[in-house]
Amino acid sequence: MSATNAFAGEPTQQIPPHAGWLKATVVLATLMQVLDMTIANVALPHMQAALSANQESLSWVLTSYILASAVVLPITGWLSDRIGRRRLYLASVGCFIFASILCGMAATLEAMVLFRVAQGVSGAFLTPLAQTVLLDSTPPEKHGRAMALFGMGVVLGPVLGPITGGWLTENLDWRWVFFVNVPIGLIAMTGLWLLLPEAKRPPRRFDVTGFALLAVALASLQLMLDRGEGKDWFESVEIWIEMIVAVSAFWMFMVHILTSNTPLFDRTMLRDRNLAIAAVFQGVTGAIMVASMALLPLMLEGLLGYPVFDAGLLLATRGIGVILTMSVVGVLMERLAPSILISVGLMIVAMSLWKMSQWSLDVSGMTVGINGFIQGLGVGLLFVPISAVAFATLPARYRTDGSVMLNLTRSLGSSAGVSIVLAIFNRNAAVSHSDLVQYVTPYNMIDPTSLGLPEGLSQSVWIAFNSEVARQATMIAFVDDFHFVMIFTLCAIPLAFLIRRPREKTRLDIPHLVE
Repeated sequence: MSATNAFAGEPTQQIPPHAGWLKATVVLATLMQVLDMTIANVALPHMQAALSANQESLSWVLTSYILASAVVLPITGWLSDRIGRRRLYLASVGCFIFASILCGMAATLEAMVLFRVAQGVSGAFLTPLAQTVLLDSTPPEKHGRAMALFGMGVVLGPVLGPITGGWLTENLDWRWVFFVNVPIGLIAMTGLWLLLPEAKRPPRRFDVTGFALLAVALASLQLMLDRGEGKDWFESVEIWIEMIVAVSAFWMFMVHILTSNTPLFDRTMLRDRNLAIAAVFQGVTGAIMVASMALLPLMLEGLLGYPVFDAGLLLATRGIGVILTMSVVGVLMERLAPSILISVGLMIVAMSLWKMSQWSLDVSGMTVGINGFIQGLGVGLLFVPISAVAFATLPARYRTDGSVMLNLTRSLGSSAGVSIVLAIFNRNAAVSHSDLVQYVTPYNMIDPTSLGLPEGLSQSVWIAFNSEVARQATMIAFVDDFHFVMIFTLCAIPLAFLIRRPREKTRLDIPHLVE
């Protein structure tokens, strides 16, 4: 069975046999890679003792993975054309498995960081290749449903990561957060070996200058976002240097790509309005989705005292909501414009964030779980319409590079979102503590020393008072952050109406309009 790209006027790859099994394999490989971005977080305290590392140096276990992924992601399209998509996909999964084994066996921090870099490099290619394979192995009229399947893997990874990592760390050993990739990866690799056809395109010339400039820009930006909070942001010379280098390198990259005869990204692809708007929107939604997920574990575990696994179960309700809406969003796209679905999804997310901004220290686990489920319903309405519209008018030969752009902007948006909300949280926690502590004095409450208590016991009472003030100030900071993310979400709604259906219905990537 073959399909025709009606919106680009060119034939697409022939639909492979056993396409359903191939899609399941591709989603499994994607889930493995996305899961690894968060699964190691909960194991960091256990790694610290085993690797003889301090807290600051241990952060490189996470930073190195993110940096390596961001730097090599832009060359996915060129490398796929050069050696063939099948070879690149199999090599990426194989190297990811091997790097995971090495991470699990690492005995020093330096070795762990090196192996995490290898993980990041090999894993960077998996997500854009998965998106391309799903589109090429699906008839155009079912692309929306293919993106829903892909979205489940991308969105569920950050949700399942803390749960899986917490369970493995508590019941087995922290090294199993890496070893768990081995069986998953072997199943995915076997499926790809048996089912994935080759789709090699004519090789193109590698844009060394463009890649170098973009790599420097992305590395500097990621370093600034990851290290900014620990370095007190622009009070640090390092952060200023990283920002200047990132801006300068990106500006030179843009000039180069507009003037080069063989740019890293084809200018024809960059002129596709739907792709450009979708890329911006991916960054925005990435920031919205990840920001709240970064705050909730801190609140549940650090402030409310939930065990890691119990906190993970509460966060998992969001994934259930995502699955429910993603299972029907493909059908909804047949009847509703993408802008409507996206705006409704953002409003649902904003409503859940508004409810979160009303929480107190007495919030129940059931309230947290139900609210997470509602938020998941909204999140599930965002990813598929954005992805479907991004590829609706894009020629098939640009799908891999287009997917790279979408994944890159989502990754940068996620990093920026986490950095911003954590910076606001720390600032507001300090300000709220300062505002509240002025009311805890001997002049506006009972002085413990006046009760005739021993001096040591009186001091303990003051410490308890300060501890409670700190808890209240921390909760206020969480609430303020939820309110900020809610306002940001509402401000993003008008962007949804910049993503429009193609003028000709025959070019629309939804069922029944493309034969």
